[in-house]
Amino acid sequence: QVQLVESGGGLVQAGDSLRLSCAASGLTFSSYVMGWFRQAPGKEREFVAAVTGSSISLGYAESVKGRFIIFRDNAKNTVYLQMNSLKVEDTAVYYCAAATRSSVVRRNPEYWGQGTQVTVSS
Repeated sequence: QVQLVESGGGLVQAGDSLRLSCAASGLTFSSYVMGWFRQAPGKEREFVAAVTGSSISLGYAESVKGRFIIFRDNAKNTVYLQMNSLKVEDTAVYYCAAATRSSVVRRNPEYWGQGTQVTVSS
């Protein structure tokens, strides 16, 4: 079965950087659009970034543009989220997701990981 396993979360200070990883198995990784989402306490889950199987960016949330970078390594079946200049408001559980089409990745990806907590202190 498909598994998406996030790692790399933790507690950091505002201004720090952190890199999240999402290792995928059970699917032809290069055929899937991969995305990152996050959910802060008391808020709905929101789209952060996505990338096609051929590493074309599908955009970023306005709140992270210029600070976060999504990239993937198809040889390792892994997608990453490099987070720079972290802010307190970036605190959330971060999820990776896999979708078969670009048109659905922001709204309804087929597969989800279990999430990893990122906490940014002031």
